[in-house]
Amino acid sequence: MAAETVVLKVAMSCEGCAGAVRRVLSKMEGVETFDIDLKEQKVTVKGNVKPEDVFQTVSKSGKKTSYWEGEATAQAAPAPPAAEAAPSTEAEAPAAEAAPEITPAKAAGPEIAPAKSDA
Repeated sequence: MAAETVVLKVAMSCEGCAGAVRRVLSKMEGVETFDIDLKEQKVTVKGNVKPEDVFQTVSKSGKKTSYWEGEATAQAAPAPPAAEAAPSTEAEAPAAEAAPEITPAKAAGPEIAPAKSDA
C-alpha cells in the first residue's frame, strides 16, 4: 500500500480534545506521522492507512469528524496550484470570525463573602 495523506476536520475545543485524538491516532497501525492543528480544527495523517479507517478511528475519540473540504484524501501527490489558492481564502474567513474573544458572563447579584470564623 502506498503512503496516503488523510485530512480531516475534527471538532476540538481544547487541548484535552486534541489529546483524545492524539491518543487514538498513536495507537493506530500504519500511521507514520500526524499533525493536529487545534486552531484550524484540522488533523492530517500520513502513513500506510485507508482514509475510511482513519475516519473511523478519529471518530472513536468522540469528536465530530468529517473529511476536510477542498483537500480530499489524496496519495502523496502535490496539489495543482489552482487548488492551493482556494483553501487559503477559506482559511482567512474563519480567522476573522474567531477574532472576537468570548469571556464568561459574570453572575448577577451581590458577591457573597466567605463566613468569618471566630476560632
